[in-house]
Amino acid sequence: MNYRSDKYGNQISILGFGCMRFPQVMGKINMKETEAEIMEAFRSGVNYYDTAYIYPGSEAALGEILEKNGIREQVYIATKLPHYLIRSREGMEKKFQEQLKRLRTDHIDYYLMHMLSDVETWEKLKGLGILEWLEEKQKAGQIRQVGFSYHGNSDTFCKLLDAHDWDFCQIQYNYMDENSQAGRRGLNHAYEKGIPVVIMEPLRGGKLVKNLPEEAKKIFRNYPVKHTPAQWAFRWLWNQPEITCVLSGMNSMEMVKDNIETASTTAPGDLGPEEEKMLKDVVKAINSKMKVGCTGCGYCMPCPANVDIPGTFAAYNRRYSEGKFWALVDYAMCTALRKNTTAASNCIGCGKCETHCPQGIQIRKELENARKELEGPLYKVFRKAVKLFKAY
Repeated sequence: MNYRSDKYGNQISILGFGCMRFPQVMGKINMKETEAEIMEAFRSGVNYYDTAYIYPGSEAALGEILEKNGIREQVYIATKLPHYLIRSREGMEKKFQEQLKRLRTDHIDYYLMHMLSDVETWEKLKGLGILEWLEEKQKAGQIRQVGFSYHGNSDTFCKLLDAHDWDFCQIQYNYMDENSQAGRRGLNHAYEKGIPVVIMEPLRGGKLVKNLPEEAKKIFRNYPVKHTPAQWAFRWLWNQPEITCVLSGMNSMEMVKDNIETASTTAPGDLGPEEEKMLKDVVKAINSKMKVGCTGCGYCMPCPANVDIPGTFAAYNRRYSEGKFWALVDYAMCTALRKNTTAASNCIGCGKCETHCPQGIQIRKELENARKELEGPLYKVFRKAVKLFKAY
């Protein structure tokens, strides 16, 4: 495993374990598989584990596994304050104590303001007393470093970086988002200020691996140096010394081992101009097919009208990357086979989802486009058949 330094010289594994997508069974975290994957990562040198208050069951699962295996003091825990649920300093304390209990620890190594959207939101938190509260926690050793996670444009990101003496930050960044989100401009600004950067969504929620258009796959196949799409995506990131750690939401042993192998054999300077050009060609191929820039993060959920927004957009994009048949199969499975339909046609146009979308997607408009494409006669027949089947 390779390591890079944080702001205070601590050695952080360049591969971090993203704990939002633990393996599931019957809608619950599969603790046996999750423990096996976390311990495989730990034994291979991964020492950074990222979770959040709102990831269902994640903090509790991570805390149980670290305690059970006696490795809490050998790893770094990163978790996040859900400031959007906070109305007072007492609220901060209540949520924090709940997190310590879930994680079975007496301190958090890296504590983030979750999805900090702009300077105005930070100022509002300051008005609630967050600076004094954080100072109190840091003096007591309960919080070691303070940062924020961010989805949004580079201008606002740079303003947030300048609004406080942050210890670190976390951004969405990958070869598709080089010039969107915080982007390379935001990454460089953080680096110039000496603020370590942790990367999330390195594969854009799996989009840079699954459902790649055929032209993109062909570019990878024909390139003389052979790596998988996931390996190329990680190598592009680790080629940049400005990046401290890259999170991966690993939910299979195969994924854990593959990412560890890549992290152990990659260093800045490994990718040259030819590799960079090849990946830019892949970006062009992907952009020519993708309809909606959804990463599947799920921040738009739950929908008041029970629409599966990420599932709908995944199927809609697949319609243009892999063809209509598999898109309809995906859409039917994620909407019609459920107890209560989660189809795009459920949308009531309230707009709640759009206020939470990190990508700034016009969700209502795109749901209507998806409905027109995916809810044709064949889908309607299938949905009626499912209703009849459930009636018996």
